Amino acid sequence: MTLAIKPTVKSLQEYAYHAIEQHLHKTLKWEKAVKKDEHPEALHQMRVGMRRLRTAISRFDLLLNLPQSASEQKIGKIARHLGKLRDIDVLKETLETDYQPHLPPKEQKLLQTAFTALNKQRKKELSHTQKTLQSETYKSLKQALTDWLEQPSYQPLASLPIQQVLPDLLLPEISSFLLHTGWLVGTDIKDSEIKICTNWQPENLETELITQGENIHDLRKQAKRVRYQMELFSNLYGDSYAAYVAEVKNIQDILGSMQDSVVMGEWLTDVFKSEIEINLPHIAALLKENRYQLWQQWQPLQERYFQTEHRHKIHLIILNPTPTLNAQETD
Repeated sequence: MTLAIKPTVKSLQEYAYHAIEQHLHKTLKWEKAVKKDEHPEALHQMRVGMRRLRTAISRFDLLLNLPQSASEQKIGKIARHLGKLRDIDVLKETLETDYQPHLPPKEQKLLQTAFTALNKQRKKELSHTQKTLQSETYKSLKQALTDWLEQPSYQPLASLPIQQVLPDLLLPEISSFLLHTGWLVGTDIKDSEIKICTNWQPENLETELITQGENIHDLRKQAKRVRYQMELFSNLYGDSYAAYVAEVKNIQDILGSMQDSVVMGEWLTDVFKSEIEINLPHIAALLKENRYQLWQQWQPLQERYFQTEHRHKIHLIILNPTPTLNAQETD
């Protein structure tokens, strides 16, 4: 006779403690390299660590007794400084790798003006980041979380078994994601029926992005929040859950790349003090083509999420945890 081995039921406080410990360790691991500006990857990893730490604290906030110096808001402020510096690195890498090699000599030469401006901007942002990591706010945050890990303090709710309340933790954020108005960008609504505009040309997309770009960007941020939260509990679900997390990441990546393209165009316009079609027509054309291709990738996902069956499937997955040991974390 073979006995079924039931997974150990952990409490909420065990999950909260592990998440905070893991992401604080990752953040501090890269701190010295970021201060010395040794490599862009160090900045990327520390930024990810801060973002995940913020997610863990915000999701478990109702369970924890944390000092004010370790609040989600304090973490968010520091993470934004890291993010500004990282965004400059990504912009430079994208220009150098994805665009510069495909430009005629004249535009390649003009692009040096942009790189000069980027280097100047990065130097300024690096100084801000280094000062942030030397500030009392950051030092207090580190010390408060280190002290809390040595002597953790919880609300009574933290003693509940994780599997008993897991859907209650996940579903509010997922509902906000599914009900975000960004899903409606590029659609027509008639008599309560949503129709996706599949016959758009690049010009239609560019016009829509002028008025609705921020809405799409906000949906991308909500996708990231959902993904980070779901990944906190990946080992309590099975393959269907992992597939859904991967799908949310794909949504985040597509919408993020589209936003990066828009930001790059706006930044180049600011650098050259004129529309980039005038000074950099080839880059302008490549940016528009890139956004249109990303939109083609986005629309099947958009259509999928308007299907009642798919939305119900997501809820059923969340309501039925199935422990597995195959979960992996990505950036």
